[in-house]
Amino acid sequence: MVDIQVTNLTKFFVIGENLLENLTFEIQEGECVAILGRNGCGKTTLFNILTGQMDYDSGEVYVNPNKKLGLISQIPRFPEGFTVEDVLRSAFADILRVRQKMELLEREMANGATDAQLREYDALTNRFQTGGGYDMDVEVDKICNGLGITPEQRSQEFSSLSGGEKTRVNLARLLLEKTDILLLDEPTNHLDLNSVEWLEQYINTFKGTVLTISHDRYFIDQVADRVIEITEGHAEFYSGNYSFYMDEKQARFDLQLKQYEQEQAKLRQLGYTVERMKGWGINNRTLYRRAMSIQHRMERIRKTEKPKKERTMKASFGEKEFSGDIVFKMKNVSKSFGDRVLFSDVNLTVEGGERIALLGDNGTGKTTFIRCLLGDEDCAGKIQFGPTVKFGYLPQIIHFDHPERSLYDTMLYEKNCTPQTARDRLGAFLFQGEDVFKQVGNLSGGEQSRLRLCMLMDEKINLLILDEPTNHLDIASREWVEAAIEEFEGVLLFVSHDRYFIEKFAERIWLLEDGTIRDFPCGYQKYRSILEHEAAAKPVISSAPKPKKEKPKGGTKDTDKLIRRLEREIEKQEALIAQLEEKIEASAADYQELTRLLNEKEGAEAVLMDLMEQWDAAQE
Repeated sequence: MVDIQVTNLTKFFVIGENLLENLTFEIQEGECVAILGRNGCGKTTLFNILTGQMDYDSGEVYVNPNKKLGLISQIPRFPEGFTVEDVLRSAFADILRVRQKMELLEREMANGATDAQLREYDALTNRFQTGGGYDMDVEVDKICNGLGITPEQRSQEFSSLSGGEKTRVNLARLLLEKTDILLLDEPTNHLDLNSVEWLEQYINTFKGTVLTISHDRYFIDQVADRVIEITEGHAEFYSGNYSFYMDEKQARFDLQLKQYEQEQAKLRQLGYTVERMKGWGINNRTLYRRAMSIQHRMERIRKTEKPKKERTMKASFGEKEFSGDIVFKMKNVSKSFGDRVLFSDVNLTVEGGERIALLGDNGTGKTTFIRCLLGDEDCAGKIQFGPTVKFGYLPQIIHFDHPERSLYDTMLYEKNCTPQTARDRLGAFLFQGEDVFKQVGNLSGGEQSRLRLCMLMDEKINLLILDEPTNHLDIASREWVEAAIEEFEGVLLFVSHDRYFIEKFAERIWLLEDGTIRDFPCGYQKYRSILEHEAAAKPVISSAPKPKKEKPKGGTKDTDKLIRRLEREIEKQEALIAQLEEKIEASAADYQELTRLLNEKEGAEAVLMDLMEQWDAAQE
């Protein structure tokens, strides 16, 4: 069954320049399809057309009317004072209205009920049950745990959240709505690694249809059944994930280039023959007619268009020579905000040529750690750099002191270069023609990152620090950044949730969690296998070590002492179990904490049973 069908769709914003031109494709029920293409090629416009938020100029668009469609791109507005919990519960608006009617009927029937009221209440109860009303709390907890939305955050006002946090809550709301067709526009942009992996598992078990715009190559590899690439307003189809798409795209390019070269060689040969025969046929009409026949044949030959290589940026980091072994040392470095400790007693040494990924969940303090290293944030402990170290830093949130200036003026003023040099450098980063006169403040997030990199690469550095360098960049731009970094021979320290990028560059990994930094002297795949091995090695029941069974040594005094000691230990163990039961009640909404506490309680009860057996033996 077809869930989405687009036929000859055309959309233009400037007359004569079509953003989408005769775009045609269809999505079958249950498929997960990735939409790829450069920034600005019309991917988000397509999603807005599918949801009815935007009109189109010609063509046909069909979305299965019997399916519920949900889009995660723009964050809807909610009433003032709405908490995160309110936003999440809005996914169950219909069910909650049923519950309100049930509660109203319950109050009316408190002093006696009519047959009509009982029938209505029975019908409402069935609607509430079949709509998942009794599983509502479990579903909310499950989604929140998966996306890392904490109980504290659920009580916050939605308007107080950051853009990334709002996106995550809105994604949770969409998943709770039980949507049949999911449209996801860059869903991994503001998620940490654990949340992205959870989302991948969710999509892979989701029975509905998924259409996702993403530049996260690892994510596409994990979830996509096939790929649709939008190029120059048209659709190219690839029946596999990202890895298949890359291999197939190169194979198609090679085949088209080969056909083009063979045709050109044949046309050149025929052209040479025609010219000779025309020359010979000045006094020979038969030869001349044959020459014209060959020329008509040349015109009928189907000419393959020469395949175009995508424009790429040509630039590299200016490097400063590094002398010495130690780039920087951190000794007993700590940072906290009030009672909250981000990290403490960090002792790390970095030597020349290392490539380090700093990983951790959102909110653990990765950006703060980088700011402490750069001296932008105060911290306890000592940080010492080598004498010849010069760093370059690309922050997660790009800021320009003069957003009203054009790109061209920004280069002239901030890099103190000549007009021609400014043009050349901007051109190397694909800012050409009228683009250089755009105001910096009007650039997209990806364009601002590109401009900041353009300015950064001009500086001679030997320590490159990047905070989420691939955010907001399309795949082509990410590949260019990677190509530039590959040529950089200095030290690389980066924060990223892009697993493709991490796997490509990380030779050492720092994991920031629980206020400490764990140092893994290995790449991403080995790091993942170490964590998986550690998780598998953890006992299911985390219990205190069992006390050794002690036999009475033979005297009444010894036996009495043993009994009294065992009774004290039994009392302590019973008190511990009582405390755990209180914590279990308080953590009913947090599945991860609840599982840990239940395991701990099970272990504590096993210890108690062992103590009781010893007490029975001593009594006998």
